Amino acid sequence: MAVAVESALGHTCDSVEVIVIDDGSTDGSPEVIQAYGDRIRSVCRQNRGGNPTRNELLAMATGEWVQFLDADDYLQPEKVANQLNSTGQACGTVDAIYSPHITEVWRDGRVVEQSTSVIDSAMSLEEQWIRWQVAQTGAVLWRRESLLAIGGWNEAYPCCQDNEVTLRAIQHGLKFHFCPDAGAVYRIWSQATVCRKDPFRVIEKKTHLIDQMKNWLQQQNRWTPALAAAAGQAFFEMSRTMAAYDLPLAVDYQQERRKIGDYQVCGPAAPLSYRVMHRVAGFELAERVARWRRGS
Repeated sequence: MAVAVESALGHTCDSVEVIVIDDGSTDGSPEVIQAYGDRIRSVCRQNRGGNPTRNELLAMATGEWVQFLDADDYLQPEKVANQLNSTGQACGTVDAIYSPHITEVWRDGRVVEQSTSVIDSAMSLEEQWIRWQVAQTGAVLWRRESLLAIGGWNEAYPCCQDNEVTLRAIQHGLKFHFCPDAGAVYRIWSQATVCRKDPFRVIEKKTHLIDQMKNWLQQQNRWTPALAAAAGQAFFEMSRTMAAYDLPLAVDYQQERRKIGDYQVCGPAAPLSYRVMHRVAGFELAERVARWRRGS
């Protein structure tokens, strides 16, 4: 938590308001928070979960723009300033500013891998969203009143929470602005995070959200071949992820998506050898061969 708080306090923007909520932690966070004194506003309470905590922060904030930051993550000093400056004279009409994020994988107390996410600026916002490029929590800067106007964060959603709130923002017509500078750092310490400890729930919610986006765009006659291809690739990739844990369940999922036309074997998860096997023998055998090659 200390790294997250220090990165917020160290921002180059003027009049930074740092609010910290200890959501029922058991790791000594209250003591860390107290050490900052009146440099921050803070609340310590029983655990309620990520989205209720974000909504509480949203209600407490007094600034025009709100930056959310999970306790494990941190921001580079220029992150917010770069995003605001990138809007130029259009700043007053923008509701959300999004950027790539940096992922750090930690093991044994050190960074073993670092990468920057890719946002293809040539794609429409909707296709970027379907490809899961838009929404990482720390990478988005929200206009406070705009986020309040769409109801804030959905407290019933257990995972894919940042993608759910950005979907509603898009559906409500909020204006998004892309800033190419990555300044939010997402740190992975273990597989016990909300979106990693239960891959089946993540697939269920991600599938539901993409279906929502598809249905909404179809109602407006805005569902294009490019969007269909992006969705089909996403469903294919999820079927492969599911197959690593439960192949019969993955076969059922894959068959369902193929039946409704939402399935395309393409992208990084479909190397040539896999595509050939899939075309000749089908999904289940292709997965069994892939598993055999991995030695699992």
